Amino acid sequence: MTVSGWFVLLVALGVVPIVATGEPLVFFAWLALCVVLGAVDLALAGSPRRVGIERQLPTRVRLGETVESTLLLTNRGTRTIRGIVRDGWQPSAGAATARARVDLPAGERRAVTIPLTPFRRGERRAMHVTVRSFGPLRLAARQATIDAPAAIRVLPPFHARRHLPSRLARLRELDGRTAVMVRGQGTEFDSLREYVRGDDVRSIDWRATARRTAPDAAGPTLVVRTWRPERDRRVVIIQDTGRTAAARIADEPRIDTGFEAALLLSALASRAGDRVDFAMWDRRVRGRVQGAVGAELLSRLVDTMAPVEPELLETDWSAVPALVREITSRHALVVLLTAIDAPGASRGLLSIMGQLTRTHTVVVASVTDPAVLEATKQRRDRAEVYRAAAAERALLDTARVSAALRQLGAEVVTGAPADLPPALADRYIALKAAGRL
Repeated sequence: MTVSGWFVLLVALGVVPIVATGEPLVFFAWLALCVVLGAVDLALAGSPRRVGIERQLPTRVRLGETVESTLLLTNRGTRTIRGIVRDGWQPSAGAATARARVDLPAGERRAVTIPLTPFRRGERRAMHVTVRSFGPLRLAARQATIDAPAAIRVLPPFHARRHLPSRLARLRELDGRTAVMVRGQGTEFDSLREYVRGDDVRSIDWRATARRTAPDAAGPTLVVRTWRPERDRRVVIIQDTGRTAAARIADEPRIDTGFEAALLLSALASRAGDRVDFAMWDRRVRGRVQGAVGAELLSRLVDTMAPVEPELLETDWSAVPALVREITSRHALVVLLTAIDAPGASRGLLSIMGQLTRTHTVVVASVTDPAVLEATKQRRDRAEVYRAAAAERALLDTARVSAALRQLGAEVVTGAPADLPPALADRYIALKAAGRL
């Protein structure tokens, strides 16, 4: 049981007869009266344990979106329940209000709706519902906590989706669906057309030129081949889930930025006809998506990404080449989403880069901290000068690791959290246009 503020106020009013009569015994008589009234009120309160609870809520929601969690309360007792219901969601579920007042007559059902706006990705859970039932005088209440488990999966928001239409338009240009056609060497033959000034002479098809030239013509009509990006290429995305992925940059975990970049690249490559495989790795496979295409690919990706959080340990890069070979033995675009902030932490990555670049086209994508770049510009006092020196050193370390990766044959893409996904998509399109996939 529990007492309400009205009961406390009623007890406090016992001061009035004491002051009026000057007899201390009056207070004890008043206190006894309050206890009797509270006991009667408690006896007349409806039983919270006779409340049946059902839940209605969606199974998935994107981070930052609002959904409604509905509790259906059924009074199976014989007395009306007047009180408060508290739904025990985790704080990160973002419940607008955890408590709601109810007036539930015997044998009837009421719905209690609680808006949820989660602010953390992953599984958000509620295990219990607490019902507090007051008596008619609202002096005392019965209280019971009822098991009513529920869970909602909070998916990555995929804010980078807004960059997809412009990148798809560029892919259509490469694919020959617009008036723009890729000239010169490519990866997959598309069609023949007449030579125009500026075309690569290596693209001239001499057999087609001989067939098209009339015997009485003054000169040959040169014919060139046009190319388009080859379809059904392999794109393998490896997300680092080690300790460096837990760092927050621009108020966003590094791993979440990697998810945004992976989703945009996957959507783009899938629309281009390429096959996308995705894996999350630190010292074990934390999640994997293989063999999915189209809308199923993005759905499986966000479901796989949602519950994964970084592990506070060093990533075992020595096993990554074997992981890639397990996924595909063909030439592929291998994208590593990781951190290249410090040479010491990147030593494992550098040690396996030669194995990957011998067989695959490798792109290393890393988030840069805008605050570090900003710190290099602030030098007004001694503290800021020291901070600027540390920031310059951090940028120099990143540049050294990037140079080492390029020397080993890898492409490097860096950018702030908002800039990395489109920058990675642009690099993919550039590699496709150059015929390197």
